[in-house]
Amino acid sequence: MKTALLFGGTGLVGRELMKRLFEDWHYNELKVFVRKKMLIKHLHVDVIQIDFDSMNESAAMINGDDCFCALGTTMKKAGSQEAFRKVDYEYVMNIARIAKQNGVKKFLVVSSIGADPASSNFYLKTKGEMEMALRQLSFEELIIVRPSILMGKRTEFRLGERIGILFARILSPFMIGPIKRYRPIKAKTVARAMIKLANSSAGKIIYESNELRELAK
Repeated sequence: MKTALLFGGTGLVGRELMKRLFEDWHYNELKVFVRKKMLIKHLHVDVIQIDFDSMNESAAMINGDDCFCALGTTMKKAGSQEAFRKVDYEYVMNIARIAKQNGVKKFLVVSSIGADPASSNFYLKTKGEMEMALRQLSFEELIIVRPSILMGKRTEFRLGERIGILFARILSPFMIGPIKRYRPIKAKTVARAMIKLANSSAGKIIYESNELRELAK
């Protein structure tokens, strides 16, 4: 039996991870790290309120077996490139460094399709730099998942994203061959695949969106 750590539990993929980790028999304890208070009535769940800008104060609690990181924001919500990078790069790396120091063996993180440190797109460049930096920490096992457009019930309305998902759904049947990985994917599919990867010998580091869909079947 293992202890799972979850960061980003209020997001689209994070909420789906939480639902499934509650009941997964591989884990007898789940630690959910949150910025704001969250009430979860479950026998094997510890909700830990944390200041992401002073993470060292809570470092001792960041220990266990498998760390799931679904932390992330949007450029619009962050308000600036600097604020976006703080969440999607700095916070993720601080979590990973502490987890590594505390003996966490497996680190699983949600990145993005197209992540590339050499990209001219700031979002994709940041995700790519995050992936590259995580590799340098040398976890026993690092799993990076790169979902395409995520589908699921969000807590906030995003018009542009809704339009993008609509067009992606229409075009999805025509996305075959090399572009198959760009098909939209359900958040619950990503979560299911991540938990499966956490409880198996993954064999590689990066999993593209179409691979996640196959794993979740």
